[in-house]
Amino acid sequence: MTPAGTHRAILAVWRIEQPRLITSLARLLRDVPLAEDLTQEALIVALERWPETGIPERPGAWLMTTARRRALDHLRRRRMLDQKHELIVREMEEDERIMPDLDTLLDDDIGDEMLRLIFTACHPLISREARVALALRMICGLTTEEIARAFLVSEATIAQRIVRAKKTLSESGLSYETPHGEELSERLASVLEVVYLIFNEGYTAARGENWLRLQLCNEALRLGRVLTSVAPLEPEAHALLALMELNASRVAARTDADGNPILLLEQNRARWDRLQIRRGLKALRRVEQLRGADGLYALQAAIIACHARARTSDETDWRLIADLYAELAELTRSPIVELNRAVAVGMVEGPETALEIIERLRDEPALKGYHLLPSVRGDLLYKLGRYGEARLAFETAATIAENQRERDLLLRRAAEAADAEKS
Repeated sequence: MTPAGTHRAILAVWRIEQPRLITSLARLLRDVPLAEDLTQEALIVALERWPETGIPERPGAWLMTTARRRALDHLRRRRMLDQKHELIVREMEEDERIMPDLDTLLDDDIGDEMLRLIFTACHPLISREARVALALRMICGLTTEEIARAFLVSEATIAQRIVRAKKTLSESGLSYETPHGEELSERLASVLEVVYLIFNEGYTAARGENWLRLQLCNEALRLGRVLTSVAPLEPEAHALLALMELNASRVAARTDADGNPILLLEQNRARWDRLQIRRGLKALRRVEQLRGADGLYALQAAIIACHARARTSDETDWRLIADLYAELAELTRSPIVELNRAVAVGMVEGPETALEIIERLRDEPALKGYHLLPSVRGDLLYKLGRYGEARLAFETAATIAENQRERDLLLRRAAEAADAEKS
């Protein structure tokens, strides 16, 4: 393997293993920022050694061993007088002598431990934006670029939020725990947001060569299922689970054999997972029983349910979808929701009406650099027979898109518009 190939492979391993490493070390050290620093040190060692020695057969276990030894060195250097830290050192030294199966250690109770770590990062002392960014970056392994895309802000802004959050976490001595009662309620909205954004990044990857990152989708689904047990009377927990289940039911139909995206209206609905749809609809009914149908995730889940219930694209209740998006737009004041509403309006009232909404969004600061705005605009222009403008819009979207699969799709759309313009 070339040095560049080895480097890419190391980073790919790191992307998978980082959240589990931080989770395991934080459980031992009761110090989240320290756990993150030690995992970064393990990565540096891997980048130095693996190009010469090759990637180990069990890279996660290798990284865990390295990080744990760094942790022991750190604690020994500080010559802890605190009894709690002395106990941690003895426990870790005992682990070293026993030599456990490190793969098992990495996987030990990872679902609950990951959730506990997210709850820790989402402490009310940290601002909402910062706590979500911290959890996504440090615990869930998303890059600064991916988080910035989710929030529609600059990478520098996200980096500053993460630094401030880590400083607060270190200086405040916040406990590593899953809170209960009122404390749980205070943090739950942020935890739900973290899980939601993890799923979104897995469902449509911001960057890279693959459109889907199934590991993130599955992790978010697992966390969502645990959350409905942690907060069984919280309608938004069930709504988020419904939203993820219903979206995930389409995964098999969203790409072709080569991994290229297949848009919703072109998907083979026979490949949609009916069992997962039933689970999602059941969770949505639970939301209604808890009288939470007007919540953020509940409205989104209701929109996806309209697609899930339609056996063919022609049976889709676009009028209801447009109404639900209008309600969601009123709740969130989000330009992205308004962009999605425009698509639904176009299906009901025609592309010209939808294009009027899009033109009003073109000066929206939050959508500058958001590739789906020119992409949707190009689709509407194409339907109106304005092929030259459509081609330019698709080409603009392609230059902004950072995911290779999405970029290729947009360039194909641009080529189709060019061909239509000539004919």
